[in-house]
Amino acid sequence: MFIFLIFCFCALLLQTKTGIALLYDEVSENAHDIRLKLTKEVLTIQKQDVVCVSGSDRSANHRTVTLHRQPVGGLGLSIKGGAEHKVPVVISKMFKDQAADQTGMLFIGDAIIQVNGINVESATHEEVVHLLRNAGDEVTITVQYFREAPSFLKLPLGSPGPSSDHSSGASSPLFDSGLHLNGNSANTAPSSPSSPIANEPKYEKRWLDTLSVPLSMARISRYKTGTDKLRSNAFEVLALDGVSTGILQFYTAQESADWLRAISTNISDLTLQNMKMANKCSSPSDQVIHMGWVHERFEGTDSSQLYKFKFLALKGSSFYIFSTPPVSTLDWVRAEKMYNLCEVLFKIHKLWLADDCWLQANLYFGIHQDFDFEDHRPYCFSVMVGHGKSHCFNVELGSELAVWEKSFQRAIFLEVQRTGSKTYMCSWQGDTLCFTVDFALGFTCFDSKTKNVLWRFKFSQLKGSSDDGKTKVKLLFQNPDTKQIETKELEFQDLTAVLHCIHSFIAAKVASVDPVFIDSQSIARKYMYSN
Repeated sequence: MFIFLIFCFCALLLQTKTGIALLYDEVSENAHDIRLKLTKEVLTIQKQDVVCVSGSDRSANHRTVTLHRQPVGGLGLSIKGGAEHKVPVVISKMFKDQAADQTGMLFIGDAIIQVNGINVESATHEEVVHLLRNAGDEVTITVQYFREAPSFLKLPLGSPGPSSDHSSGASSPLFDSGLHLNGNSANTAPSSPSSPIANEPKYEKRWLDTLSVPLSMARISRYKTGTDKLRSNAFEVLALDGVSTGILQFYTAQESADWLRAISTNISDLTLQNMKMANKCSSPSDQVIHMGWVHERFEGTDSSQLYKFKFLALKGSSFYIFSTPPVSTLDWVRAEKMYNLCEVLFKIHKLWLADDCWLQANLYFGIHQDFDFEDHRPYCFSVMVGHGKSHCFNVELGSELAVWEKSFQRAIFLEVQRTGSKTYMCSWQGDTLCFTVDFALGFTCFDSKTKNVLWRFKFSQLKGSSDDGKTKVKLLFQNPDTKQIETKELEFQDLTAVLHCIHSFIAAKVASVDPVFIDSQSIARKYMYSN
């Protein structure tokens, strides 16, 4: 009982997480600092702002502060930025116990709007430096906290978080104006502002919630929209209603991987809860085995690879493909595609085992398919369906691939056991016949009119097969009495569906005899978990 409580407590800890990241703007190619707060059901983005916590100026967005230039240290601050860099001039450093620090109303990250009544929002860096140096001993500045300051300004982050030395890219050429404004001061350590004068408004820098993204049925993408171009140490989270976090960028690959796993885990847990609720209203034969978001690959008109989000579900006897998740009972009839589970074939397409190594894995169990996949993304799988068609998908994590592999195997085996048998119309020696695959009896062929059985063989008697890739298949059976191989040539309207059905029944039969068969055939779990 004690171990169980520890496990539950650890699981609860894993569902919550906070940390510093960057919000990347693909248009401006700038990134600014944010804080992420992950709970079981919501991912919240916080941005820093300066708020008035006491006094009469609580609703004011701007602060006007008068600085008295000191003989040593000058104004006691440094600035960076300017119109030439398409950013405001911001306070980048403040020096302890000097003029700016003593006001208690200025903060690192404040954008300077006015100097002695002169608007400097469109001024260059040098223009603001010149104005501040020549403004006299008493300088009045108006500021507003710049929440979306680009990371190349290298403003120190709030606590908790990394130091100010972190940057999302190369070092910025932006010049720190501290020495020009303050003289050669030996005290260059950045500091927090000291306490304000008693009757003055009191300001504090705080992390404020700016966006909350519900994780129920949310999806994650590490790729640039619609392409196979992987973002470096970054991903995007999109809610069910389409609300996006924007591009979340991290300082290291390890941080990115940790956040990706944590968010994915919470999304998976919420999806499992939704499945349990849906299954309460469904019969035992119509339960949801698994569902979740994937990327589906399409061929562009110029032979390029295009990707779209799709929501897959394994429910009852069917495999569903949706453009949006089913959130009500009626939504299940609105699937884009629906296939019988006995007639689909799951195949691991590609696994990344190391940085530059991948494995092609064939799970056909002897049934020949001539299908070539070329994909630049890792963690790919395909679902082969009737008439030789196929859907190719990929997921973000190897663990997700392993879950889909096991879920397809389980759903198919359950459907085979529920169905018991499948019968198809076929032609043999010019006659129209019925061909039945039966979980207990094996293969049976009988006359469609008289119902007379023409031949019957057990699964163990099937020794081989070949097909023309179109409509005809040759099944090689061993006669139990003569030990001779008998060839049965049949023709089907949808040969692929029949071959997949045979595969499903044989695999289910083996699994019923050998309980560890499913795990022994798991390519994804074998390689992903060992690496």
